[in-house]
Amino acid sequence: MMPLRSELLLVYEPEAVCRAGLAAEGFSQRAIVEISSYLAQSTDIAPEFPQIVTQCERRGIAFRPVELDDAAAVLPTADPARTLVWTLTDGITYFRGSAAPGLARLNGLRTLGADDATFALCQDKFRSGAVLAALGAPVPAAGLARDGRWVVMPPAAPGGWFVKPNRLGAKIGIWPDSRCATEAQALELSRRIFAAYRDDAIVQAYVPGRNVRASLLDVTGREGVGALEAWSVDSGADFQTMEDSLALYGETGAAAAATGTQNEPALTPVPADTLAAIRSIAQRLCDGLGLRDVFSMDLRVEESGRLHLIEFEVCPGLPCFDFRAYLKGRWGMDLATAMAATAATRLT
Repeated sequence: MMPLRSELLLVYEPEAVCRAGLAAEGFSQRAIVEISSYLAQSTDIAPEFPQIVTQCERRGIAFRPVELDDAAAVLPTADPARTLVWTLTDGITYFRGSAAPGLARLNGLRTLGADDATFALCQDKFRSGAVLAALGAPVPAAGLARDGRWVVMPPAAPGGWFVKPNRLGAKIGIWPDSRCATEAQALELSRRIFAAYRDDAIVQAYVPGRNVRASLLDVTGREGVGALEAWSVDSGADFQTMEDSLALYGETGAAAAATGTQNEPALTPVPADTLAAIRSIAQRLCDGLGLRDVFSMDLRVEESGRLHLIEFEVCPGLPCFDFRAYLKGRWGMDLATAMAATAATRLT
């Protein structure tokens, strides 16, 4: 075993801490469970901390998981010459993970992934969509509604609209009737979203087609978008709902797995021409937004092959089934090995 000379700090926000904060703000118990489920990867990755420690030690790296509330005290004590900070979750409103790369920058520490400004931007679907459109990315046109009134009128959409919370991920606030045909229905959905989550609703033109997830972890630090792979995600429905997501991840997902009721969507690699087109979009985001190292993209692909970028994440769900499939297929590695190998290329 190599002598330890560098350190990987993984900063994460626990579900339980998020729940306590939401409860103090007066959210309903149901909303608290749903909102905090966005942080499920912090729950799902914790049992693998010992394996990450082992894999890091083999490469001469110490691994230390740091809860977000401890980061302000821990990061100033780290040595900038030998430390890498990996932030597990983003967030600006209901979640606070975007503070971690900012704290790292304040203390002169190297980080994995995009800069802190992008951590904040990606959590706001309407604002990030406007930036992506300015970069020429193929994002659906969208309006914005707040508790039953239009902040920005929705685009013309012969196929109807898709309505979801503006600043919440992990399918939170997506219901079986989130696709709607009239403006009145869209505004009613915005009222439900505001009542449950106190959030605005983004109202996107509905896009038909297959759901595609693209994932990237540049283990070597030299691959760029060449490390990106993409799969069609078939859940047996047109789109995944909040209930589907809850059954896959975190504490609720673990309970579903224990009772045999967990049903992971099927993953199918996209054709080579589709992958090339997705990598081209990803390169645009790297050039224009500064995405790097690790990120994911959600897309819809029409029957004609036309691509639509729905959203991107700077903190993809590392322990999620699709990202594990990516690591195995692209790198032949499990999660612990891939994380340690990635850290080693940046620290040694």
